[in-house]
Amino acid sequence: MSYFKDVNSRNFFELAPGANAQTFWGDKMLMSIVTIDPNSIVPNHTHPHEQAGILLDGSLNMTIGNESKLLLPGDIYIIPGEIEHYAKSSDIGAKVLDIFSPVREEFKY
Repeated sequence: MSYFKDVNSRNFFELAPGANAQTFWGDKMLMSIVTIDPNSIVPNHTHPHEQAGILLDGSLNMTIGNESKLLLPGDIYIIPGEIEHYAKSSDIGAKVLDIFSPVREEFKY
């Protein structure tokens, strides 16, 4: 097993129409690089995993629970498990880095 991963050779999988992820994981956490096409929606959802993320590029309207914010590059969010959340990209799209703990088994491929 290699401790180093090559993001450029990693395939994408679809999270939602227009939202595609590349994931990498260890024993206790999973990292997801998500590219969201312009004007695409990641619909309301929940999961038991804690999620932390940072907007790398573009802009993203995000709602976590009853709080909404327009995210710009460098903005960070923390989502406790079981809290409903939603995101919609702007007309320039977005790229985020999400970290999940524990590992989301359904995101391993």
